[in-house]
Formats: sequence, C-alpha cells, structure tokens
Amino acid sequence: MIIGYARVSTDDQSLDAQTDALTAAGAGKLFADKISGSKRERPELDRMLEQLRDGDVVTVTKYDRLARSLKDLLEIVETIRARGAGFRSLAEDIDTTTPAGRLVFHVFASIAQFERERISERTREGLASARKRGRIGGRPPALTSAQKDEVRRMRDQEHRSTQEIARLFKVSERTVRRVEDVNGTLK
Repeated sequence: MIIGYARVSTDDQSLDAQTDALTAAGAGKLFADKISGSKRERPELDRMLEQLRDGDVVTVTKYDRLARSLKDLLEIVETIRARGAGFRSLAEDIDTTTPAGRLVFHVFASIAQFERERISERTREGLASARKRGRIGGRPPALTSAQKDEVRRMRDQEHRSTQEIARLFKVSERTVRRVEDVNGTLK
C-alpha cells in the first residue's frame, strides 16, 4: 500500500497541495502533521510508523516534509526499512525500494544537510559582522538602565512584590526577576 505523509510547520499553512499530490500518486492512506519538522515528536508520523507493514511505501511530496536534519531523516527512513517498507519522495524522484534509489536518497540527503549547515554558517557570519559594526540584533531590552535601577530599589529597599513591580513597569514578572542585584547576580 502507498501511504502518504504530509507536514506543514504552522497551523495557518495548508496541507492541501501535499495531500492532493499524494492522492494523485496513489496514496491509499494519508497521515498529516501541523508541527515543525525539527520536532521529533510528531503524532501522525509516529502513528504511521507504527502501522507500517511489509511492502508498504511511505510517500512524501519532498523529503524535507519527513525531517529537517540528515540524522533524523536517515533514522526515520531506517525505521521504515526495518518494518519492511520503502520510502519515496515525489519532488526528488527518490524511491528506496531500488538500489539506485537508495544511493540517490543518500546523496540528496547529504546535499540538503550541507546546504542547511551553510545557511546557518552564513547567518552566524552575518550576525558577527553586524555586531562588529555596532549593530546588535534581537529584541530591545524591556527596561532601560535607569528603570533597572528603580526595579532594584523597589524590590530591595521597599520590598515590593515582583507582581506589583511588573504591573507598574508594564513588563512580565520574569523580566523583573531577571534584573540583577547590585552585585551583578540574579535575584
């Protein structure tokens, strides 16, 4: 039996294009998750893997729908193989039910992992370069230095509650708790 697996990362994304392609490829049963591919706990993927039988072929539209890392992809495909099933990716024309398909699968998976690592490396390089030029990314601090001083005073001298201080500064209680004491250690 051809078994289709579809995945999107967020609830506002649609599975329709994937499920249509899998149905057109002959999938008799479909499993779908709306969860990040980096998460290993994917309920429908796990359910599908449990139900695999000898001779089944797990089919996806693109292999990145199955996993985000080479290690995870290889582990999942090995689980599929151990259950006597094959793996097929429509976009990359990979079919692990043949020796040539297994070779192509490993080559494509390695290239994809290499590209993800290069993207991550370029991102880190760009952030480091920006920091050297004085640009700091990320969210601006919730409290200024003066406000942090006031939080310390209210907390340490007036003994006000974290909840009250957070309400006054319109920040979370966690932000108030993260303000260091005068010695530079977290309270």
